[in-house]
Amino acid sequence: MHAKDTTSFTGGGQTEVLDRDTCMALLRTVKVGRVAWSAPSGEVVVLPVNFVVDHDGVVFTSSRGGKLDAVHRGGPLSFEADDIEPALRVGWSVLLVGVGEIITDPDQVRRLEELPATWVAVAEPVFVRLTARQVTGRRLPLQPGGIAVERVGGA
Repeated sequence: MHAKDTTSFTGGGQTEVLDRDTCMALLRTVKVGRVAWSAPSGEVVVLPVNFVVDHDGVVFTSSRGGKLDAVHRGGPLSFEADDIEPALRVGWSVLLVGVGEIITDPDQVRRLEELPATWVAVAEPVFVRLTARQVTGRRLPLQPGGIAVERVGGA
């Protein structure tokens, strides 16, 4: 789990470009991400989802609507999750790009039903797997002297 390279950012430090294994490990530490797709109108839609990492991608539940329509069309989906600490100016972001598939195999559905529940009850939930064709990630590490104190009000 080593970073591949670094790039400068305006804060004077370096961002780490993360390898696939590191990205997938980081995704396991958070529960909410965002799924994005292009609607037939060309509008880009981004919605938050609860998810779990499953093999080479992520699984989330959905009901009828835009996400499932995008999966049925077979177009690319993007998934992004991150974790940041604004006070310390540290964090990471991971992006997966791939095609979604609706999971219909009864054994897989039973296994996935045992995973942590979604936050929102969905009528007739459908499990969607986004298998990642591309995984990219960046981490903004803590920089020396990077802690800032902000005082509100009087001296």
